[in-house]
Amino acid sequence: MPITKSAKNALRQSIRRREHNLNGKKNLTEALKGYKKLVAAGKKDEAAKYLAQVYKTADKLVKTGVIHKNRANRLKSRLSKKLK
Repeated sequence: MPITKSAKNALRQSIRRREHNLNGKKNLTEALKGYKKLVAAGKKDEAAKYLAQVYKTADKLVKTGVIHKNRANRLKSRLSKKLK
């Protein structure tokens, strides 16, 4: 356990940031699952609309530093290929 005041504050910050990062990753996986279900069901129009939401979620995670930019780009590329 931290002893100094600054160490206690750093612990609180890291806990908050970890929760935020995990929540963001969970949102991305849920969006991916929803998109993949739509593609598998053959609903291309709905999947195309949902793809924009997946892009938005991935870009937000890149902006906050949760995932790497290249990972998000690779993910978006693969998802758009699945739609075609």
